[in-house]
Amino acid sequence: MSAIRLLVLGAVRQHGRAHGYQVRGDLESWGAHAWSNAKPGSIYHALKQMAKQGVLLAHEVAPSAAGGPPRTEYELTDAGREEYVRLLRAALAGHEPHRDVLAAALGFMVDLPRAEVLRLLGERLEQLSGRHRAATRQDRAGDGAERPAHLAEVAHMWVHAADAEAEWTRGLAARIEGGAYAFADDTGRLRRP
Repeated sequence: MSAIRLLVLGAVRQHGRAHGYQVRGDLESWGAHAWSNAKPGSIYHALKQMAKQGVLLAHEVAPSAAGGPPRTEYELTDAGREEYVRLLRAALAGHEPHRDVLAAALGFMVDLPRAEVLRLLGERLEQLSGRHRAATRQDRAGDGAERPAHLAEVAHMWVHAADAEAEWTRGLAARIEGGAYAFADDTGRLRRP
C-alpha cells in the first residue's frame, strides 16, 4: 500500500473539495513530505490518476485573479469515500514495515468510530505477534545452518522491531480506551464531509 493515496484522499476529504495546492499545503504542514513519498509531483500525479480512476471528481474552476491557468478542484466520489475508509482500516490493522502507511492512518484514525479503531489495533497486534513468531522461527532455523553467524542479527532485528511496535500499539490502544482524541462517534465532534 502506498501512503500517498491515503494521504491525498484524506486531505481532499477534510476540505470537501480541494485543489492541488491545498492538498500539497496540508501535507507539507503535517510534515508528510519528510516521512512519506508525498512530494509535490507525487501529489499532483495521485490527484490526476485518482480522478481517472473515478475515485475523485475533478472540477475546473476559474483562473485566479493573479492570472494563470484554471485550477482543478477535486472531491471524493462515493467510490473515493469507500477507498479512503478501506485504506484507512487496512493501514491501522496491518503490520506493514513501511511506517509511512501507518503514519498516514494515524493522521486520519479519528474519522472512524473509537471502538472500530480499537478493534483494528487489536488486529494489528495479532499480526505483529505473527511477525514475531515468524522471525523467531527464522532465527532458530538458522542455528547450525550454512549461513554466516552474523546474519542472525537480521532475525533479531525483526523480533525486536515487532516487540517495539506491539508495545507502542498497546500504549496507543490504552490512550484511546482512556478517552484520548475525538473520534467520529464522539458527541460534539464536527463531522467531515
